[in-house]
Amino acid sequence: MSTDYPQVLLQNRKPDRIATLAEYRQSGGYRALADVLRDYAYKDVRQTIMDAGLLGRGGAAFPTGMKLMSIAEDAPFPRYIVCNADEMEPGTFKDRVLIHADPHQIIEGIIIAGYATLAEKGIVFIRPEYENGARILEREIALAKNEGFLGHNILGSTYSLDIVVHRSAGRYICGEVTAQLNALMGKRPNPQQPPPYPTAKGLWGKPTVLSNVETFACISHIIRNGEKWFKKLALTETGAGTKVFCISGKVNRPGCYELPMGVRLSEIIEDHAGGMRDGAQFKACLPGGASTCFLPKEHYDVEMDFQSLRDIGNRLGTGAIMVFDHKTCLVGATVNLIEFFARESCGWCTPCREGLPYILDLLKRIERGEGKEAYISMLERMCKYLWNAYCAFAPGAVSPVESLLKYFRDEILEHISLRRCPFE
Repeated sequence: MSTDYPQVLLQNRKPDRIATLAEYRQSGGYRALADVLRDYAYKDVRQTIMDAGLLGRGGAAFPTGMKLMSIAEDAPFPRYIVCNADEMEPGTFKDRVLIHADPHQIIEGIIIAGYATLAEKGIVFIRPEYENGARILEREIALAKNEGFLGHNILGSTYSLDIVVHRSAGRYICGEVTAQLNALMGKRPNPQQPPPYPTAKGLWGKPTVLSNVETFACISHIIRNGEKWFKKLALTETGAGTKVFCISGKVNRPGCYELPMGVRLSEIIEDHAGGMRDGAQFKACLPGGASTCFLPKEHYDVEMDFQSLRDIGNRLGTGAIMVFDHKTCLVGATVNLIEFFARESCGWCTPCREGLPYILDLLKRIERGEGKEAYISMLERMCKYLWNAYCAFAPGAVSPVESLLKYFRDEILEHISLRRCPFE
């Protein structure tokens, strides 16, 4: 199979600088926006994105077109469009790469999605560690406004939109949709259980659509090339478009790679990431960031799209592949992950607030050689309890634990029987 795949989102990527506005326009940038404002009704944009099969690239994989369509025709104004650039999922750095590669691609996507909802105000919510990215976006937003792509009566049309960059205070929970909206309003970033959904009652009680950086980056290409073209980019019938995969861990060439949706995991690791490092053997990976399940060697050839991962009881998530070799202690790796999640919990509900530290304590005891077999059933029960949490944070947090118990129970038992970590 050829590994020379078309570059769509990263076509203007440079080794040492961002693409300029002129370079973006030379590659077709802002043509889609001009076409939309001249030839499309706002409902037509929604339908085009829906027909393209674009699923949200932030992890939840919700149909983007359906999200846009959920804004009622008689919904009140002002309406908001929010770009989620929080990206605090461990192992995930694709949005940062996209911002630093081609920021106008994201800006154009936000404007087109804003038109599809008749939004008047756009916001980029960005994590504080991405200060360079925030400055890039502020500068390029100003350039776009100077060229007539933003502001009042864009490109001489009747549509107007302004975009501002909002720096997060910096917590993982702010990546959750409703928590992010609370943070934008200056409230404590606790999630809210819908209904009402943000598209009915979001920022300041007004309709709000929130999507991920990579999701917005896809939109102008869909408009410019068509929904059939977008679907044909994928290698599987259930996929659509390309995906920017982040590969880290025990590989020779960690980094960001734009590949067709549905490319096999084995190809990503062996051909694009240069294979396992120092002759190591593949043991497992987290296929979509820290809140997905360990994927064992038996699924090494799985097709990397949302449905294929779902079929084997896992999730594609953000597409951040964290690779572990045969010398890695997965109990220790899970301790590291749960330490992060226990710290980042907003503390709103009991299962998450109390359950994650309890699980962490049991795992630490096992890793130190102080574990008992009874701890395994205790961990299983606690993982089930965390599915009763208020939002998706806790179920995602225990995904590595559940898969550790399912696929690597022998490794846990070896810690207990040896009374030490066998990888020391």
